[in-house]
Amino acid sequence: MSAATSALRKYWKPALATGAGGTSLILWFEEIILLGLDLLAVFALLLLAGPIYLFNHFVFKSAMPRIEDKNKGAKL
Repeated sequence: MSAATSALRKYWKPALATGAGGTSLILWFEEIILLGLDLLAVFALLLLAGPIYLFNHFVFKSAMPRIEDKNKGAKL
């Protein structure tokens, strides 16, 4: 049994109750697919932004002033 068949069996009653037939069923599945694509886009954004953030953190960590640097400026 494929995933499409099980989804069809799961959502055919609500889709039939809200509309006149096949068109409403297609609209329901379109909304479900769009929701999945939105979630996929969020995960892709995290997947792409995560390594960039980590690269920025590790490369420019040495550019942040240390406590010793701050104390040297106060003594002058």
